[in-house]
Amino acid sequence: MTPLVVAAVLMAAVTHASWNAIAHGIRDQLLAFTLVGGGGAVCGLALAAVTPLPAAGAWPFLLASAVLHIVYQALLMQSFRLGDFGQMYPIARGTAPLVVTVLAAVFVHELPDGWALAGVALASTGLVGVALWGIRGSGTRPHWPALVAALATGLAIASYTTVDGLGVRASGSSLGYIAWLMLLEGIAIPAYALATRRGRLLTELRPFALRGLAGGVLSVFAYGLVLWAQTRAPLAPIAALRESSIIVGAAIGALFFKERFGAPRIAAAGLMVIGIGLMLHTG
Repeated sequence: MTPLVVAAVLMAAVTHASWNAIAHGIRDQLLAFTLVGGGGAVCGLALAAVTPLPAAGAWPFLLASAVLHIVYQALLMQSFRLGDFGQMYPIARGTAPLVVTVLAAVFVHELPDGWALAGVALASTGLVGVALWGIRGSGTRPHWPALVAALATGLAIASYTTVDGLGVRASGSSLGYIAWLMLLEGIAIPAYALATRRGRLLTELRPFALRGLAGGVLSVFAYGLVLWAQTRAPLAPIAALRESSIIVGAAIGALFFKERFGAPRIAAAGLMVIGIGLMLHTG
């Protein structure tokens, strides 16, 4: 985890929270993810034209990852429909690092040492605390369908993170890999929207086009940085550090969506920072 890798992943975290907030801010989630996917696919097509094809060994990972990303987007849309951004985003992101740690140990044989394991555990605990305090502090019963959707989103994130960590290393070109991934995953939701909304789709998209397409560009940039980092550092610490986007997401929820943040979430965020510090100590 060199300073350059850390900086890249932190920039990806901020960018990722930003495009998720853009998507959440569009009330019709199918329209939001149609624009984000379309913007990502256009970026992928442009990038694919000027980058090498990924090596043959990367294509099984690419295809599997595209399917997992589509599942992830569908689950994320559902969680955003059902819950607050400041709660659903942290739960979705907070479940991923520990799952990635397990998957990386099993499939990539990247076994964390004591410091790294403690750091990932503390960071994940802090992230989940940021999310779950909203349930305790709300004075209402948890909305279980929203929570299940967010947790399932986290499992999808962990799955595609591990698959992409293997795929990008086998690709020979991280830019070529991200180009084809964005192209393959980006066309699915727009195609579904076109089939279901038919002639009225363009009219419905027009008021949100600029915001949604900007979200698509940000999504390509954010995940491209993560894939590049995965070629230069172990998967689990990158997954944990990337989830610092939760702090940005919680701040966006408080500032722009008028959702609670409060002292308990700040304390949980501090725990996450300590965990990241322990995790980076091993680098």
